[in-house]
This record gives sequence, C-alpha cells and structure tokens, in this order.
Amino acid sequence: MYLQLSDEELTELLKADDHLALEHLFNRYYKTLCQVSAVYTKDFEMAEEIVASLFMKLWDGRYDANVQNVKNYLSVSVRNASLNCIQKKKAPVDLIEDTAQQLSKVQDQNTPLNIITSRESYNRILKLIDTLPPSQREVVLMSHVDDFDKHEIAQTLNISVRTVETTLYQSVKKLRAMLRDSYNSATRN
Repeated sequence: MYLQLSDEELTELLKADDHLALEHLFNRYYKTLCQVSAVYTKDFEMAEEIVASLFMKLWDGRYDANVQNVKNYLSVSVRNASLNCIQKKKAPVDLIEDTAQQLSKVQDQNTPLNIITSRESYNRILKLIDTLPPSQREVVLMSHVDDFDKHEIAQTLNISVRTVETTLYQSVKKLRAMLRDSYNSATRN
C-alpha cells in the first residue's frame, strides 16, 4: 500500500504518527541523499550520519513542519547539512578526493552516476566539475546528481528557470571542452 503513495500522502501520514510512512520515505530517498552528501563531504560514513540525522529531524518535527515538496526539502536539507558539516571540518568543498569507491556502495540502476562506468573517468569528471565556479557547480550537481529538473533548481536557488538553463548550458559546454582537452593531452603523451 505505501509504495503507491505519493510523497505528499506519506508526509500527511507522518503527521498522523505513522512510522511506516517515515520508513518508506527513508527507503525512497536514502541512497540518493547519501550520494549527494558524499559528493560534498567526501566521506561516505559522514554522509550516512547526515542523512540519518535528517530523517530523525523530519520525524521529530513532523507536527510543526509544513513541507510542500518533500523531495526538495530533503535535497536542500542534505546539501545544507553537508556544507555545514564540511565547514565545521574546515575542509574545502572544491577538493573531491576518492568518492567513487564510497559512492559505488549505494549505486543503483536509476541514478545518473551509473552513466559513468569507470572509476578513473568518474574521478576525472568530478575534478572537472569542481573547477567550475560555485554557482555553476551547484546547478550541475543539483541537475545531474540530485536529479532536479530546471524548475525545481530555480525554485530551490531562487533564480529564474532561464538562468538555470543558461548556467547548465554554459557548464556542460565548459565541461565538454575540458574533457576534450584532457583527452587530447592524454593521447598525445
């Protein structure tokens, strides 16, 4: 029964103290949220703790929360919690080390991360994404890791849909050029 329920219906059941609704939301979003958090924190165990903490907060605040879109709420919350966590650690966001191995623990067929088939190319792409300006990096990660559509990104970042489209276009164009350059330099050596 719960599998057919929408996020909104599960959120309403949460307010009625239905712990199975929380469990189904957890199962629906846990893997993706861990992946997102691990991209920011570069530490899979920390990402799991952040996501678990987020779901505990969701349960504890179920009466007071007025969550309209639970997917947006969870994605923004995990991103913010991850950024806060790395800020406390004083670890720079732009140095992604070896998250491919950790992220492979939670990959499933429906994630955009499965597009990247080899660990080597995955690490290279992550490093290239990290060279983008922060605003472009954030939009790319939300689009290709969080799997947000352009309207959700615009709403979350409080920018226009056109700005999201332009930023994604420029970012992807820049990433393609950087990939082409790195490939050409690797084949020459």
